[in-house]
Amino acid sequence: MARDGTKTGGRRKGSTNKIKSDLREKITEFLGGNFAHIKRTFMNLEPRDKMKFYTDLLQYGLPKLQATSLDFDLNQLSDKQLDQLFNKIIEAFKNNNAT
Repeated sequence: MARDGTKTGGRRKGSTNKIKSDLREKITEFLGGNFAHIKRTFMNLEPRDKMKFYTDLLQYGLPKLQATSLDFDLNQLSDKQLDQLFNKIIEAFKNNNAT
């Protein structure tokens, strides 16, 4: 940037970031090519780890609408409660995608 604040180079405002889109494509290819293995590994995780894994991957499968905050600590839930919560989320997701 010039001393007066005008932009003198780099990407134009609003243009796509090539590195970011390439990385996203590589992650998608990796996940697709290893889906069966990832699914088997996922099924062997503890409930708390399943929930973390699932919520971490959501950002790659769903568009970000806006930031939200959770006002509770997952560590305060029992494994049974985490399993129930996870199953409800999956069921709701399936119901929303069935239409």
